[in-house]
Amino acid sequence: MHKAGFVNIIGSPNVGKSTLTNAILGQKLAITTAKAQTTRHRILGMRNTNDYQLILSDTPGIITPAYKLQESMMEAIQSVFDDADVLIYMVEIGEKKGKDERVINRLSKTNKPVILVINKIDIGNQELLEQTIDAWKAQLPNAQIRSISALEKFQIDEIVSQLVDLLPVHPPYFPKDQLTDKSERFVVNEIIREKILLFYDKEIPYSVEVDTEAFNVSYKLIKIRAVIHVERNSQKGILIGHKGAALKKVGTLARKDLEQFFQRKIHLELFVKVSKDWRSNPNALKRFGY
Repeated sequence: MHKAGFVNIIGSPNVGKSTLTNAILGQKLAITTAKAQTTRHRILGMRNTNDYQLILSDTPGIITPAYKLQESMMEAIQSVFDDADVLIYMVEIGEKKGKDERVINRLSKTNKPVILVINKIDIGNQELLEQTIDAWKAQLPNAQIRSISALEKFQIDEIVSQLVDLLPVHPPYFPKDQLTDKSERFVVNEIIREKILLFYDKEIPYSVEVDTEAFNVSYKLIKIRAVIHVERNSQKGILIGHKGAALKKVGTLARKDLEQFFQRKIHLELFVKVSKDWRSNPNALKRFGY
């Protein structure tokens, strides 16, 4: 008897959705930083055994959109209610109220299993945890509640067992050797963007989109050429840095992660291009996959 199904994870920005995804998968697929809005796309990751295929859907954090890019990100969240077999609503310890009443309302009325996951319990105490549990029991009385630390991988095996119990009996949806629904180029784009989020402050990380233009594989080496798009010339200068030092550091950090992910040597070339106001341009957003 084989089980397979979709487990869709939603929650506010920076509560640990991508960290939980990576912990369950057992390897890094979704990028993680301390900055809000790190995740822009809905990403599927598969955990496979002989007995089940657990398909995790990591989604952008729930926000009030300020421009067209963020509108696209929020559309991805609304779709998760439609195709989920199990829904995870993720909060952090001390968070006692949902930021979007429409989402909480839908969760309270859905007939699909809901798990309320309280994350980051390693930075709280028992009293705060009990207060958080009580607050969410009142808002989502039908939800099963699980407290974890995704970063410390505490209670991850237990939550996997819980999820597998809730999956329907079904043959696999994807080949068993597949990790994600995203392309190799998408993985490259995200790893480079993660390093930009980590290395730059203020508006720069949010004004950036990465587009891998070439991905050429040989037996021992992958040659990658990627373009980093920014909205203004001033951002281009900051991104490149004095004599190219800042961009070189991004490339070095990204290359190390790419070599670990693809298990091959990587030759990475990075270029910076100004694509004026791309975040508000429907054609540009479409080209970048939003």
